[in-house]
Amino acid sequence: MTGAHLMRAFLGVVHREFLRFFQQRARFFAALVRPLVWLLIFAAGFRAALGISIIPPYETYITYDVYIVPGLVAMIQLFNGMQSSLSMVYDREMGSMRVLLTTPLPRGYLLVSRLFAGVAVSLLQVYAFLLIAYLFGIELPLLGYVAALPALLLSGMMLGALGMLLSSTIRQLENFAGIMNFVIFPMFFASSALYPLWKIRESSLLLYQICGWNPFTYAVELIRFALYLKVDAGALAVVCGTLALFVGAAIWAYDPGRGLQARKAGAGE
Repeated sequence: MTGAHLMRAFLGVVHREFLRFFQQRARFFAALVRPLVWLLIFAAGFRAALGISIIPPYETYITYDVYIVPGLVAMIQLFNGMQSSLSMVYDREMGSMRVLLTTPLPRGYLLVSRLFAGVAVSLLQVYAFLLIAYLFGIELPLLGYVAALPALLLSGMMLGALGMLLSSTIRQLENFAGIMNFVIFPMFFASSALYPLWKIRESSLLLYQICGWNPFTYAVELIRFALYLKVDAGALAVVCGTLALFVGAAIWAYDPGRGLQARKAGAGE
């Protein structure tokens, strides 16, 4: 097995994911509708109700609609990660996933390649959303759009790995929608995506503690600080650690000899 073989397989997996994405144009627009509704409708109402600027931990005065942009960006990545996982469940039912995983390439490498392909697709959606937000007058530091790319890669990989891990536990495609709702909405609302943590702490100490245990909170904060050319070391450590945990668990779960797939095969006998 040479580096050329690994690169060819990686490019093939990424190419296949992009082909699927461009053939499903409705998926692109659906990914933008959700954050735009929050940005253009809900943010306007919250801004009018609050009447003041929010002061984030990095001591920058910004309006509410600017504050929630990183949270909406992370929401795009969260939904895309779950959508990519849904396609993995579909591929497993159709048999194409089994063919992919039975190639002589390392299983972990194939799964990480599939994970990266999903993140690459999410980056198109994220920057399209940021462009639309800019056209509506929501301006961020220009260098922040570039500085946020590593944070977007890490957060997208982490959320995608979570979706991949969940997909390994689903036997039928119909069951995945319920799991998605059970994961996506609690993660999004119990985080700093919509309100700063210090504001949540003033309202409910229990909710503040839940937000502290929510990995989505740290993905949002990592993106938020990166957009302002800063690094949140704590969020970076949590995202990297959670990414390694989810990827390792997903690789184990997709191992037909040891993981959850082996248990399912045994249960089906």
